[in-house]
Amino acid sequence: MKLLSDLIYKTGIEEVVGNTTIPIGKVCFDSRQAEDGCLFIAVRGVNSDGHRFIDQVISQGAAAIIVEEMPGVLHAGVTYVRVRDSANALSFIAANFYDHPSEKLCLVGVTGTNGKTTTATLLHALYRRLGHKTGLISTVRNLVNDLEITATHTTPDPIQLNALLSKMLEVGCTHCFMEVSSHAVVQHRVSALRFRAGVFTNITRDHLDYHKTFEAYIAAKKGFFDLLPEGAFALVNADDRNHRIMVQNSRATVRTFAMSSVADYKVRILERTVAGLLLNIDGSDVLCRLTGGFNAYNLLAVYATAVLLGEQKLDVLTALSLVSPPEGRFEQVSGPQGISGIVDYAHTPDALQNVLGTIAELRTGNEQVITVVGCGGDRDPGKRPQMAAIAAEMSDRVILTSDNPRSEDPDAIIQQMRSGIQVTHTRKVLAVSDRREAIRTAVALARPGDIILLAGKGHEKYQEINGVKYPFDDRKVLEESFETC
Repeated sequence: MKLLSDLIYKTGIEEVVGNTTIPIGKVCFDSRQAEDGCLFIAVRGVNSDGHRFIDQVISQGAAAIIVEEMPGVLHAGVTYVRVRDSANALSFIAANFYDHPSEKLCLVGVTGTNGKTTTATLLHALYRRLGHKTGLISTVRNLVNDLEITATHTTPDPIQLNALLSKMLEVGCTHCFMEVSSHAVVQHRVSALRFRAGVFTNITRDHLDYHKTFEAYIAAKKGFFDLLPEGAFALVNADDRNHRIMVQNSRATVRTFAMSSVADYKVRILERTVAGLLLNIDGSDVLCRLTGGFNAYNLLAVYATAVLLGEQKLDVLTALSLVSPPEGRFEQVSGPQGISGIVDYAHTPDALQNVLGTIAELRTGNEQVITVVGCGGDRDPGKRPQMAAIAAEMSDRVILTSDNPRSEDPDAIIQQMRSGIQVTHTRKVLAVSDRREAIRTAVALARPGDIILLAGKGHEKYQEINGVKYPFDDRKVLEESFETC
């Protein structure tokens, strides 16, 4: 139990009606979770406004309500606290409720368009190998040491976040590595967390359906580095042209990593193979199990972060040589007659170009590259023609298909993708809106030794159509198609 007066500390209070010394046993912002003695935070979201459910949660027993606007009728015995921004207040209330677990952990946030999941996951795996008890919060999974907790968002809501961090402390974790999405920054999910470090991987076009402009997207990412306190460090990719914007006016100590630019930490690719990368990191050679030039950046970011956190260089390099890539990131599937399958989460133009570029580097002869790719519904439509253009330019055959069409017509999405394909490439492009059939078609078209890329879904185990998530696993469907071809 916490007193309401303790929970509303730093929430930007503008008005209070009622008693703030009442005990609170639960905090929530979902009206369905309200119960006797709880504190309900009325948050204005993208699709709903918590203020609409105030009477409902009071009928369910809520003892106190956080609002941005006082309701017309105030119920006797209920405390109302008006704040400037209820989403921001939620972040601080959650931290107060769980006794600020982020201040007792070494919390590292990773942000950027591409590479967040890989970098955060590799950091967790690295620190486990170095003997630390650690946590992971990522798109793919949340881990408390090796205990997996299902992930529903790249960055959970503030209550889930602080509950996870608190659980990590309970079992003795000393570090936590987490992805920080642009949505999480704008929606104040991480406002009350204390980070020891922030890592910037890169920034390219993504989430413009939400942020509307690339400038707003950059500003959202920068907002994370604005949160870093004095004593923290910001590690940024100096090869990305926007890296200086990220740390402009940041209170954190800035450190850089790069392949091409002048930087504090450098990497060179000595050899690329299907099995991995031979790299020179910070002057030392190391063979790593990840493939692709883009992963050289991820591995360097992991190395630099660990060294900046006080780990020994040789220990880090040794452990780095043993870690494996996360699920759905350039995940390889062997097929019959030497056919290779690659499952990758690439769902942005830059990520798709990186993956296809890596495949091009690994090609040894006359094998075809067959790419199966789609674009998500209810998301940035501007990247659809770009994705198709890249696939057609860098592949021998392309099958345009569905990728979580959500509320949109899959065929309409595919038609928008087609608009980006040059006339000279149209003959190599097919459209099969059913993703399962598209994968089967790719396998049917493949000749011995060919490479099939399934792009866009990676680790996801579902296909979202009209509000329903149907079971769907690219890797499993590909393996089944190989068996029946």
